[in-house]
Amino acid sequence: MAQQETDEQINDGFVVDTEDCEARELAYRERGTARPITVVGNPVLHRECKDVTEFDDKLAALIDDMFASQKAAEGVGLAANQIGVDLKVFVYDCPDDEGARHTGVVVNPVLQDLSADRRNLDDSNEGCLSVPTAYASLARPDYAEVHGQDAQGNAIKVRGTGYFARCLQHETDHLYGFLYIDKLSKRDRKDALRQMEEGTPRYETVPNA
Repeated sequence: MAQQETDEQINDGFVVDTEDCEARELAYRERGTARPITVVGNPVLHRECKDVTEFDDKLAALIDDMFASQKAAEGVGLAANQIGVDLKVFVYDCPDDEGARHTGVVVNPVLQDLSADRRNLDDSNEGCLSVPTAYASLARPDYAEVHGQDAQGNAIKVRGTGYFARCLQHETDHLYGFLYIDKLSKRDRKDALRQMEEGTPRYETVPNA
């Protein structure tokens, strides 16, 4: 099993994921092995992932590999299907707009619907490790709340604002088979794919058959 995480302290029912971030991220990463990143077109990215039902050493090892892979690719969030694993898990090591660092893992995440008065849209640039070298402007709510489980199967809630809210939404989308480019207009999606075609990833990727 994974070592009990210090970020499982709870504040108003939400995980405190801003403490000991550097030490926790390093511990995950040093246990893990970086894997290549799947890219748009790989079938595992375009279908809903399977629910996690076994909270065991295999899951803990996957989480370690995900942190190692995220760091190797210089990302701020990574979903399991981005390294070819068909399970609902994502990890993150992401700042918010105030500069606070958030580090953690969510298993079987569900993005919570927001009431109209809380849906303040932030139209900012977004990128994805699975669409390497491409960026596009995408409006998303500037607050997000995700419910799920930790690596031991305990119920958790994670919330974020600004850039971190975007990360939570982006990674949860991955696990339900959606990339950020799926939310773009046809023209903007085509442009993002062109950027990807013309660019060279700075990390190892899995070639599509």
